[in-house]
Amino acid sequence: MRWPNELEVLLHAIRLAGKEAVRLAVAGFETIQKADRSPVTSADLAVNQILHAHLQSAFPTDGWLSEESPDGLDRLQKTRVWVVDPIDGTKAFIKREPEFCISVALIEDGRPIVAAIFNPSVDELYTATRGGGLYLNAKPITPPAFHNVRPPIVAMSEWERDNGRFSCLEGMVTSRPMRSIAWGLALTASGHIQGLVTLEPENEWDVAAGALLIEEGGGQIHDGGGRPFAFNQTTPRYQGTIATSATCPDALRQNLILLTRARGRMGE
Repeated sequence: MRWPNELEVLLHAIRLAGKEAVRLAVAGFETIQKADRSPVTSADLAVNQILHAHLQSAFPTDGWLSEESPDGLDRLQKTRVWVVDPIDGTKAFIKREPEFCISVALIEDGRPIVAAIFNPSVDELYTATRGGGLYLNAKPITPPAFHNVRPPIVAMSEWERDNGRFSCLEGMVTSRPMRSIAWGLALTASGHIQGLVTLEPENEWDVAAGALLIEEGGGQIHDGGGRPFAFNQTTPRYQGTIATSATCPDALRQNLILLTRARGRMGE
């Protein structure tokens, strides 16, 4: 396996961070509103500090991009950058719903090479290294060659679903509420669900780790316009994310492709 040291340090750091998130969920935490009106908690900041301390200490020449850290554009000059979402699904964390996770990816030359998504509420840690396969709690997992879920399950935001954005999927899928895009990508990668779709803006830290999990699980992922993701960009933001698992039926995959074409025609 390549990058064994990076993976070992990441696993240690993310489990420590997850333990602290669970502790604060029980003990209590502060919540404030960011400039964009989204919530951030003292747990987000504590997890960010733990990850930064361990990863930057072990790999001081790597860059850093996190939702809860100021964006230092010196990362653009770095070959390797850690892309971090300390708690993806902060609203779920606030409500004590087991749908939040910690998402971390190491990017090299624009591509994720090491990734981990950890849901400490259910003690499920998904990891991958490029070319090394997909793992759950250190055990290799292979999505089944076929699935028997009828209809297939697709994670989507209730807002987008209720506004008819995905009307082409009606009657074809069961929608799963998406509290955390990173956790939805982990479930898609492992074949627990068959896809994820949003055409709303997303950030690199939402997608980077999940993108590698999807690829190593045999699935497919691209932005809302059908383009492959490239990470550590000047503006670390994309318009939409569409992912399918290895178990996704061809008909559903084709309908999701049609969404990207429709979006392109509307010039969104």
